[in-house]
Amino acid sequence: MNTLAALLPAVPALGWAVHVRWLNRRLTAARRDPLTGLWTRDAFTRRACRLLRDPRAVVVLADVDRFKQVNDTHGHAAGDVLLTTVAARLAHGAGPGGVAGRLGGDEFAAVVIDRDGTAADRLDTLARVLARPADTAPDVHTTVSLGWVRAVDHPGEDLSALMRRADEAMYAAKRSGRSGSRRARLGRLLGSVAGRRPGRRGAA
Repeated sequence: MNTLAALLPAVPALGWAVHVRWLNRRLTAARRDPLTGLWTRDAFTRRACRLLRDPRAVVVLADVDRFKQVNDTHGHAAGDVLLTTVAARLAHGAGPGGVAGRLGGDEFAAVVIDRDGTAADRLDTLARVLARPADTAPDVHTTVSLGWVRAVDHPGEDLSALMRRADEAMYAAKRSGRSGSRRARLGRLLGSVAGRRPGRRGAA
């Protein structure tokens, strides 16, 4: 009886702890894109801003080329497979110290930390990896345009400004019609000098 009496005060505390854990899981789930599992725009922005305190941060934007054509030709299920595949590959490319998010539609963003100065090579490789067909949809072929910019090259600029530069670079790469590493390098080059693309909204 004495043992039971001693345990009773702990029951409400235990119930509250379980409730708090449940709430945290729900909040985390709400910040995740339900299709791809990446962070949503707002959640990505918060985490990306923290990473930009590191001068080695690199802001990356990615956009699936001809995505509407994929949906029209192969159906929305194939389009969903393509998006989830791109998301998984981008998250892997961002690495454990980076962050990746889905901005909406077929647009994605990431911030990676270039610890060893190999961001150019890593993103060249990522561009080729993103262009590979999904294992579960081998007939769906497309490419993914990348635009990226180093935060250190633009001191004082916030995430919104850096994403506008990366956005301009990404669309210049898309218009170039090039794929693979040449496209990624073009995106990097133009990202270092470009401003906002007319009619394009900032992401932060």
